[in-house]
Amino acid sequence: MPLDPLPAWVLTRRRAIGDRVRAAREARGLTQEELAELIDRDRKTVNRIEQGTLGSKVDDLILIAAALDTPLADLVR
Repeated sequence: MPLDPLPAWVLTRRRAIGDRVRAAREARGLTQEELAELIDRDRKTVNRIEQGTLGSKVDDLILIAAALDTPLADLVR
């Protein structure tokens, strides 16, 4: 049974993951649109992940890590 609303610490962690995704994307010199194309998602999805407004699927995070040539653990630590 899903928690509604989610505990504040979950939202804080989600935003922290989004910050790390953004930093890794910017370090590679990619726009949100370019990253979205690499992972076959739309730009809005990448934006929502980076903003922490979308609970990321593990699959999306795996794709992002691969596209950015970044260990998944670095994004979710």
